[in-house]
Amino acid sequence: MAVKIFIRRIIPEDRTSDLLPLFRRLRNLATNQSGYISGETLKNLDDTSDYLVISTWQSIDNWREWVVSRDRMEIQNEIDARLTDASVYEIYQYG
Repeated sequence: MAVKIFIRRIIPEDRTSDLLPLFRRLRNLATNQSGYISGETLKNLDDTSDYLVISTWQSIDNWREWVVSRDRMEIQNEIDARLTDASVYEIYQYG
């Protein structure tokens, strides 16, 4: 069953230019992963430092394989080093 992954990140405005290319690299890599369906990045209009990534995967197993992959972890470590707050992950499936 398909799952949606919600990743919320608070990005200080002075770090946006450093981080957005890393997000694009992650998305590009994800599109080639087994089970990846789609993804989008949203920016909160009321708080422009608040970003939400929503990705859809065919199964939770597909997501779990991706989240622990070496390529993803390397980029995620670069992202984490530039953030002041930890990324927040939530996993949902269709009811």
